[in-house]
Amino acid sequence: MKNKLILLLALFLVFTAFKADKPAITIFMIGDSTMADKDLTGGNPERGWGQMLPGFLSEEIRVDNHAVNGRSTKSFIDEGRWDKVLSLLKKGDYVFIQFGHNDEKTDPKRHTDAGGGSFDANLKRFVTEARAKGAIPVLFNSIVRRNFGTADGSSVAAAISQDDIRKGVNPDAKREAQAEHLAEGDRLIDTHGAYLESPRNVARELDVPFVDMNRITHELVEGLGPVKSKELFMWVPANTVPAMPKGREDNTHLNVRGARIVAGLAIDAIAAAVPALAPYVRHYDFVVAKDGSGDFFTVQEAINAVPDYRKNVRTTILVREGVYREKIVIPESKINLSLIGQEGAVLSFGDYASKPNRFGENTGTSGSASCYIYAPDFYAENITFENTAGPVGQAVACFVSADRAYFKQCRFLGFQDTLYTYAKGCRQYYEDCYVEGTVDFIFGWSTAVFNRCHIHSKGKGYVTAPSTDEGQPYGYVFYDCRLTADEGVDGVYLSRPWRPYAQAVFIRCDLGSHILPAGWHNWGKKEAEKTVFYAEYQNTGVGAATVAERAPFSRQLKDLQGYSIEEVLAGNDGWNPVKNGNALLDIKR
Repeated sequence: MKNKLILLLALFLVFTAFKADKPAITIFMIGDSTMADKDLTGGNPERGWGQMLPGFLSEEIRVDNHAVNGRSTKSFIDEGRWDKVLSLLKKGDYVFIQFGHNDEKTDPKRHTDAGGGSFDANLKRFVTEARAKGAIPVLFNSIVRRNFGTADGSSVAAAISQDDIRKGVNPDAKREAQAEHLAEGDRLIDTHGAYLESPRNVARELDVPFVDMNRITHELVEGLGPVKSKELFMWVPANTVPAMPKGREDNTHLNVRGARIVAGLAIDAIAAAVPALAPYVRHYDFVVAKDGSGDFFTVQEAINAVPDYRKNVRTTILVREGVYREKIVIPESKINLSLIGQEGAVLSFGDYASKPNRFGENTGTSGSASCYIYAPDFYAENITFENTAGPVGQAVACFVSADRAYFKQCRFLGFQDTLYTYAKGCRQYYEDCYVEGTVDFIFGWSTAVFNRCHIHSKGKGYVTAPSTDEGQPYGYVFYDCRLTADEGVDGVYLSRPWRPYAQAVFIRCDLGSHILPAGWHNWGKKEAEKTVFYAEYQNTGVGAATVAERAPFSRQLKDLQGYSIEEVLAGNDGWNPVKNGNALLDIKR
C-alpha cells in the first residue's frame, strides 16, 4: 500500500510539473489607445479592441497588452516601452503592431512621416528586432475614425485632433457633450491617408502577415451608418457615467460593445493571416470577465442578456478566470444556455439553511443555493459551483431543476447538501466532475448519471440521499467513479433514503476505505428497506465489501441489462449526451 501511494504521488508530481512547464504562446500587443487596456474606474465604458482579444482565444494563448493611450511609434520607442517588450519576448511569441492615429499628429513628440519616412522605419525596426528574438511580428493598420463629415482639410484635421479630447491626453479639454450635432453624410471620410498604406507596404517588403483593420472597421461602421455606428463608440450622455459626468462625443475610441465586435472581426482576420493561430480561436456570444475584457462583469448580467426562449441554437457564455461572488438564477426562459469556464472560474456564494432572510425567517435548504438552474438543455463546462458557508448545516452549491442538464469537468464544492438534483421527472448528466461534501451531499428527485466522476467525502456521513418518486425508472447511477475521503474520515455510507422509493446504483466504482462495510443506511425507516432500490455492480477498492457484509436490503446486479447510460437518460425523447455531447434535440411542443 505504501509503495502504491509513493507511485501515485510520483505520477502526480510528474503530471503537474508537465503542466507547469508546458510552453505558453504569448501575444504581445503594441499600439495606441484603440488597442489599449483601459482604466475601469468610475464605470468607464471605454475599451481597446486588444483588451477584449483574450475572450476570443483559448487558454493556451496569453495576451500581454502593452498598447498605451496617445502613443505613436516614436513616443512608444522613446519612452522605453519597446525595449521592455523586447526584453520579454521569447521564441514563438507574437507581436501585434498597430500604430498610426498618433503618428499623424503634429505634436513633435509623436509625429512621424508616412510613405517611406520615419513611420515606415519604426515599423521595420519593430519587425526586425522582434524576429531577432525569434518572435513573429504581425502588422495592422489603424481602425477608422467615425467621421461622416466632409472631406476638406480642416474637417479631417478636426477629426484627428478630436482623438485627444479625452481625460489623460488633453487635461485642459473641458468640452461637454453637445445637445445638437452637425449634419452627417452617409459615407465615411478617411482621416489616416498614407498612414494606412505604410503598414501594408512594410508587410509586403518584409514578408510579414498584415491585417487590414481599416478596411474591416470601415465596412462595419459605414454599414451601420451615422446613427447606429455611434453605438460602437464613446458617445456617452451627460450624467450617466461617473467617470465622465459631462458626457463625451468621441468618434475614435470604442465602448464595450464596439471593442467586442471589432475584436471578433479582428480575430477572424488574424486567423486567416496567421493560420498557426486559427486552432486557438474561440467565439462566444457573451464573455464575463472581472478585468473588463468581456461584455459583463457578472455572470447574472450575461444570463439576463440572453434572449428568452432562443430556439434551435445555443447561447454560449465564457466565464473568464475569477471568483464571481453572486447568487445566480438561470430562469426557465433561458433555454439552450452554455456556460464555459476558463481555468479558475468559480461561481460562489455563502448562504445556508439556518441563515435569517430579510424577514427574519430561516433561508431554508432550497433558499441556500449559490446557483439555481431552471432552464432546460443547460450545459456547463469547467465551472466550479461553490457554497462557502462551511460546516453549518444545509448549504447548497448548485440547485438543478432542469431537464437535459449536462455538466462536464465541473466542480461542486460544499459540505452538507452540496448538489441538489431538485426537479422531478428530469434528467441530469455529470461527466468527469468533482463533487465534495459531508452529509447527503448529492440529493434530490432527479434522474442523474455520474460518469467517471470523483466523489469526495469531507466528513462522516452519507454520499447520497435520493428522493426518487415511486414508479420512476431510475434515480442516481454512478459509472466508473472514484470515491475518496479526507485523511482520517471514515464511517461513510453510499446512501440513505430521503424518500421511501430512493434509488442509487454504483457500477464499477472504486470505493475508498471510508465506505462502511454495510454500505447502505435506512435512515431509521425500516419500511423503506422494502421499497428502496440500492444496488452495486463490480465495484472495487477497500470499500467494496462482500455481499454478506452489505446491508441486506441492498443487492448486487448480475448484469447491466437496462443500465447503459443511454437507457438511463433516454426518457421519451432519446437524449444521449454520451453520443451527441451537448447537441440540441429537435423537440416540438
